[in-house]
Amino acid sequence: MGNRNLENKVAVVTGGASGIGGAITRLFTGRGAQVVVVDLQKEAGEALARDLGDAVVFLQGDVSDWAVADTAVATAVERFGKLDTLVNNASASRQKPFDEQTDDDWRLALDTGLFATRNFMLAALPELKKAGGASVVNFGSGAGLEGQRNQASYAAAKEAIRGLSRVAANEWAAYGIRVNVVCPMAMTPGVVQWAEARPEQYAQSAAKVPMGRFGDPERDVAPIVAFLASDDAQYMTGQTVMADGGAVKLR
Repeated sequence: MGNRNLENKVAVVTGGASGIGGAITRLFTGRGAQVVVVDLQKEAGEALARDLGDAVVFLQGDVSDWAVADTAVATAVERFGKLDTLVNNASASRQKPFDEQTDDDWRLALDTGLFATRNFMLAALPELKKAGGASVVNFGSGAGLEGQRNQASYAAAKEAIRGLSRVAANEWAAYGIRVNVVCPMAMTPGVVQWAEARPEQYAQSAAKVPMGRFGDPERDVAPIVAFLASDDAQYMTGQTVMADGGAVKLR
C-alpha cells in the first residue's frame, strides 16, 4: 500500500495546474487528498481535473484577485466539506536588472506573490481554524536568499513571504495552524525559459548544487510539501525548508 499520509485532507493549491504546482496536485491526490486547483491556465487545469477525476476541482482565476481566493475557499467547502491545507505556489515575475524594473514589473511580482499569498491565507483562515491541525505551505526562493541578479522584484516578494510566514506561524499556532515555507530548485517550464534566456546565470546556479542537478518537481519537491501538509509535521512551524539539493544551507 502506498503512502496515504494526506488521507481525507482537503487542499487549495495555487498555480496547481502544471510545473511544481501540478506535481503537488498529483502527489496530494495520490496520497488521499482532495484538491481545489487555482490557475490561469485553463487548458492545463481542465486536463489535470479530467485526469485525476473527482478528487480535483479546477478553478480558473488570477491569484492576485482577492475574489478568487474567496471563491477557492468556498469551492473547497462546498465540494469537499472543509479546508485544512493551503499551498501558495503561484507567482509571476519579470527578470531584469534592478534599475530597469518598472512599476508594472514590481506590481506583477508583489500582486501574484506576496499579496496573493496574504489574500489566500486570510480567506482560508476561518476554515483552517475549524480544521484542527491545519497547514499552510508558502513558497520562497533561493533568489531572495542569495540576492540573485535580475530578480529584484521577485526576490523582494519571496523574502516578504518568508517574513509574513514567520509572523503567521507565531500568531496562528494558537489555532493549531502551522505555517512553513519551501524554497525549491526544480526544472520547471519557467526554469527552462530562464536557462534559455540567461544560460550563464543558469549554469552558475546549477554548478552550486552539491547533488549535481536541478530537482524534479514530482520526485524532489512535491513530497516535501506533502510532508509539511501532513500530520507527520505536526510539531513543525515557522520554518524555511530548502528543496534545492543543498545549494543553500540555512543557519
